[in-house]
Amino acid sequence: MPNPQRYAVAASGQWIDEDDGRRLPSGEVHAWERGLNQTVCGLSLSRSQLRRFAHVAWADTFPESGGAADRVRRVCPRCASVAGRRGADARPRWKRIDPRP
Repeated sequence: MPNPQRYAVAASGQWIDEDDGRRLPSGEVHAWERGLNQTVCGLSLSRSQLRRFAHVAWADTFPESGGAADRVRRVCPRCASVAGRRGADARPRWKRIDPRP
């Protein structure tokens, strides 16, 4: 299972949280590895006009995380398939119970 902690967020928009003044992602979000100039799904950050959010972890963009997902409208399905859609403490999606001999 991929490690969602190593991925940061790139998004199509941003907003400022009134409580703590942090810059947070909005719109469509993509997984992004720090140090690279493209998202996990292959989009160029500059050509796609995506903003980098190195301080926001990928796992915080999902509504069930309670993190920075307040104004996220869409999570890229290709990035989610590579970087993981669930938290690190989630159990695997399936388990082979009775394998064939």
